Amino acid sequence: MSVVRGAARALLGAAGAAMTAAGPVMAARGVQARGEIRDELRRQAISFPGKGLPAELAAHQGRAVLTGPQARAYAQVIGRNVLTATGGRTYAQVSAELFAAGGADAELEGLRQTAFTGQMLRASLLNAYQAWQLGNLAIGLGGLLTLTGAALLTCGATLAADE
Repeated sequence: MSVVRGAARALLGAAGAAMTAAGPVMAARGVQARGEIRDELRRQAISFPGKGLPAELAAHQGRAVLTGPQARAYAQVIGRNVLTATGGRTYAQVSAELFAAGGADAELEGLRQTAFTGQMLRASLLNAYQAWQLGNLAIGLGGLLTLTGAALLTCGATLAADE
């Protein structure tokens, strides 16, 4: 056995073993992350309205928000509600109007608070969606890492068998 061939076999074996061990851990952490998101969304007891949703969200009517994609869809509902409540204006636009009015307009102050609260809720739901997607990524990369590790182990074993 040449030194180079032996080193390659050892390197392939070590990398393959590390990847094969790390892959399932990564996938399990992704599954755990999704479970934590689901549990937190369940504790929040958020449900879609039973009627009145736009056509593209109608499939969610009356359902609890328990997944990242559902959190993203509900964030859309909140975003639309905020724009309806503020007459199509953003928090920044309402704030600018309030400051231009000297900060003493009760209606604008209420709209600003509505916009702020709505946008914070929307952002929290979008964070849940993004975290869910990262969990999906961890699951997928864990699977890929495991398969790549297994392939490396197989290559190392093939090199050993050819000696």
